[in-house]
Amino acid sequence: MSPRRALALMAAAAAAVLALAACGAGGPAARADGRLGVVASFYPLQYLAEQIGGPHVAVTDLTSPGVEPHDLELSPRQVASVGSAGLVVYLKGLQPAVDEAVRQSGARRVVEASSLTPLADHHLDEGGDGAGGSGDRAAGAAAEPHAHATGDPHVWLDPARYAVLARGVGRGLAEADPAHAADYRRRTDRMVARLAALDAEFRTGLAPYRGRDFVTSHAAFGYLADRYGIRQVAVSGVDPESEPSPARLAAIQRQARAHGVTTVFFETLSNPKLAATLAADLHLRTAVLDPVEGVKDPSRDDYFSVQRQNLKNLETAFGGAR
Repeated sequence: MSPRRALALMAAAAAAVLALAACGAGGPAARADGRLGVVASFYPLQYLAEQIGGPHVAVTDLTSPGVEPHDLELSPRQVASVGSAGLVVYLKGLQPAVDEAVRQSGARRVVEASSLTPLADHHLDEGGDGAGGSGDRAAGAAAEPHAHATGDPHVWLDPARYAVLARGVGRGLAEADPAHAADYRRRTDRMVARLAALDAEFRTGLAPYRGRDFVTSHAAFGYLADRYGIRQVAVSGVDPESEPSPARLAAIQRQARAHGVTTVFFETLSNPKLAATLAADLHLRTAVLDPVEGVKDPSRDDYFSVQRQNLKNLETAFGGAR
């Protein structure tokens, strides 16, 4: 983090504390309705907190729907809400502004997702044909300049790993609000069962395509690929803002032709221009593969509906191979 950004965050935190003191706001942990105030850093963690917490929690998502989580900046009130929350749920390394707010706030109860399941290295690296396991291939890749120091953060895209996060969020809620611990445990078990069913759907749907390549604009799908035996060929690295080199693009084109790739996947929260250009050069289709970092319309979609659409889109791409 740059010194300028760190100073801005410190000023925001100080301003927020003064503002809350002046207006007497108690923050999410001191709700008049008796619910536990929970602050979640972005959608996948917000969704777990809401589904497991149910009527006993009020969840504030620091990342608004439709906003790219990596680019998050926090307002003074958001920084203050981290310190006053009954529970903070976040993933270290994904959003520097949140990491700094947690550090400054001295939040007492925190669930940090990467402490629950180890992060793998799915970064693109120099000249290799794969990095971080069989699920991630870096065709002619240069070193990724903005890689997350802690590893690939996109653990929620693997339903089995997401279930581990669900267990951790459930424990955190029970510790923060013991009066409703039994209900949190029941809701956690229900969420884990739903994720096991989703995992079975992915296993069945992708079983015929083990070993197949898929091309995506952003290296977000390494965990999903590793789980189900398919291979990610990413245009950009784990950080969606990293720029692919001409050599990488040329290598991806060669690989796509050699392996009968039919589709170049892009994402809902990022610019599809690069994926569309690559697809046009190769005379391929484009389709969405959503990293579920945010949901534009939570009234219509959720983690499960988006993941099932991802599965359908992968099956269509693999099944349409020439």
